[in-house]
Amino acid sequence: MMDIEKKTPFKAKGTLFETFIPDNLSHRDDQMMMLTNILTNLLHTGQSSNIFCYGKTGTGKTVTTRYTADRIRFEGMKQNKNTTVVYTPAVEGTELDLYAHIGNETAGKNIIPSRGLSTQETYNRTKDILDSRNTRAIVIMEEIDKFYEKNGDDFLYQLSRINPQLKYSSLCLIGIANNLKFTEHFDPRVISSLNKEDIIFPPYNALQLQDILKQRAKIAFKTHAIEDGVINLCAALSAREHGDARRAIELLRAAGEIAEREGEEVVKIEHMKKAQNKIELDNVEEVIKTLPVQSKLILASIVFSSERGKNTLITGEVYDIYKDMAKKTGIDIITQRRATDLISELDMLGIINAHLISYGRGGRTREITTAVPVQNTKEILLQDETFHVLRDYKPMRGRNARLL
Repeated sequence: MMDIEKKTPFKAKGTLFETFIPDNLSHRDDQMMMLTNILTNLLHTGQSSNIFCYGKTGTGKTVTTRYTADRIRFEGMKQNKNTTVVYTPAVEGTELDLYAHIGNETAGKNIIPSRGLSTQETYNRTKDILDSRNTRAIVIMEEIDKFYEKNGDDFLYQLSRINPQLKYSSLCLIGIANNLKFTEHFDPRVISSLNKEDIIFPPYNALQLQDILKQRAKIAFKTHAIEDGVINLCAALSAREHGDARRAIELLRAAGEIAEREGEEVVKIEHMKKAQNKIELDNVEEVIKTLPVQSKLILASIVFSSERGKNTLITGEVYDIYKDMAKKTGIDIITQRRATDLISELDMLGIINAHLISYGRGGRTREITTAVPVQNTKEILLQDETFHVLRDYKPMRGRNARLL
């Protein structure tokens, strides 16, 4: 039987994934210039300052840093000066794991075991590997702020003092962070030895995101495979989410995948809207699944009521329904004050809307509505086995009156 070619708008879908580094970067010229000026010292003098790059998620920190480091590596090859780039993704482990990763990546093979050595011995072996390669090592460390929160700043002290201990090599650390202020709590000895320069990556605006998306779409999609208006809509939606280019590209890819599943060769506005809804729902699902059980039960009280036609509730009504649900699920009942705190937390997460209203001398309460798709949220909650008994639950209002 003859194979029927699958209809797809894609030409090279892999270029829409986070790991892809394009040949040209837009709207990061200033940051590239600063990185280049600092890292060029590695080729001229053999050493350079360490660098910390700050900015929100999706502002181009990683792709710009890796792009620039690779250019320095190629320039080093031209000058017959060995330069190594070690990319360290968000490290879940310890200081020992970090040193082992740097050593093994520099060596090009796993010669430092992940277990059985002390942290100091692992550090010493990494230092020996670096020196044996006679190289200028650029170590790019993703989410350095989160690693610091988990492991403290000893690793920074060690890495900032490694160059005087190396005879034939040097190391430049590039830390990538979302939190601009995390360095405020460093030990003074770390601050004095770190010798760092800071580079800030501001969010992209809608026009900049349009440029980035057009360039990426040109290599990712077939000619004429994107309907007019899709790129602009994608950029506008992503600019609204703090100028996140990573999210913009993810959204464009998701729209293309929806078109592909529907047997279309052109990505249309309707595909973009479906992709937006899908991504938002995926994000909501992730948040809901990680909520504590009491917060889930408060949310269930609101969602189940909305499903039954009660779209707006006040705090007391939510608490009455919550208590009834808690009894049915066997969950301990918290106080109304604590329930009110959890309602505020759900509001801050964007899962519900809770507006404070005043009755004058009659006091104040919150008027509560859902901010997420009711049926989808209910199904996500029911995935928790604790809530299985609530599948056919009909919320109560007060002691005896049903909502519907």
